[in-house]
Amino acid sequence: MKKRPDRTDGRAADDKSHSLTAYFSTFAQKTALWTGQPATFLLAITIVFVWIFTGPLFGYSDTWQLVINTGTTIVTFLMVFLIQNTQNRDMTSMQLKLSELVLAMKGAENKFASIEDLSYEELEKLHQECRARADMTLKHIEKRRGDNSRNAVAHRTNASRQAVK
Repeated sequence: MKKRPDRTDGRAADDKSHSLTAYFSTFAQKTALWTGQPATFLLAITIVFVWIFTGPLFGYSDTWQLVINTGTTIVTFLMVFLIQNTQNRDMTSMQLKLSELVLAMKGAENKFASIEDLSYEELEKLHQECRARADMTLKHIEKRRGDNSRNAVAHRTNASRQAVK
């Protein structure tokens, strides 16, 4: 078996495992695109209707019921893995895009760029820090609004006094 030194940690990766991963990813992507089409939904509806209409032919037997139960169970079982693969890929690509935005923003905290790698405890700590900053910002905004309201009242009072003079 040929080894490829394409991993970032310095270890060699098997060509076979890499090709299996690439094959599955391509298969999952194409299947997700195909199953998301209206024609595929219509095909599924057609299969269900054919099954329903063949019920009287087979006397609504246990075998007739087993056919649809087995088919839907197998399809559901396999689709779970395909959907999970698609979601993992979408989540990773979205995370990379967000990380790029965070890194590109002037004044942004770079620690947010790799937030998905933190432990639950680290995420909780960061969440508390962000909440404290948000509360502080809200208090600052409310104080400024209060100051502006007081300034507006004082301005109207002064304007009223000058109008009376």
